[in-house]
Amino acid sequence: MTQYGMVIDVNRCVACNTCVVGCKVENNLPKDMWWNKVVNEGGENPDSPAGTYGGEMSMHSYTLACQHCDDPACVAVCPAGATYKDTETGIVLQEADKCIGCGLCLEACPYDVRKLQEGDPVQYADFGFGAAAAPQHVAGTAEKCTFCYHRVKDGDVPFCVEVCPGRARFFGDLDDPNSDVAKLAAQANAEQMLSEAGTGPNVYLLR
Repeated sequence: MTQYGMVIDVNRCVACNTCVVGCKVENNLPKDMWWNKVVNEGGENPDSPAGTYGGEMSMHSYTLACQHCDDPACVAVCPAGATYKDTETGIVLQEADKCIGCGLCLEACPYDVRKLQEGDPVQYADFGFGAAAAPQHVAGTAEKCTFCYHRVKDGDVPFCVEVCPGRARFFGDLDDPNSDVAKLAAQANAEQMLSEAGTGPNVYLLR
């Protein structure tokens, strides 16, 4: 069995947003649609610290996208069978032609990483600038990170991994104990986000 997953080294990540923009370009995401984001653990605004001036202050961040869970809450609630877990890769995918835009998957996801394309997609240009095999964007359907399935099925890595300047992102088969990503995920400082939700996320943060 194969279960693709990702490990993100928070200490090497500089929150530069290259992965965020790279995802948008590779997948030809419409305006106001983002599948990946940087979350600031400091203050309320990006690049703002927590704490008080003159006292103890700290600022940390991490990137957040679909966790491609073992037991995805989004799959369990989808009434149309549009959201499913690919049996060959373990990647959670979405079929736009089946999605009815009910929004149940958005409510069920504990990570708040699904988005609804409410109206007709508005592109930045008159032509697509992403990968030809990237998913199509359809009005009234839910969208999310696909781990760049269109690349992975051809033996490549997600685009965010390829473009990360800090080399903070690692991708591979978590079910292969000899893979780099499985070894990193097994480290004591590797953590799953909201593991208490019981979904079994397959994205790990190295702290």
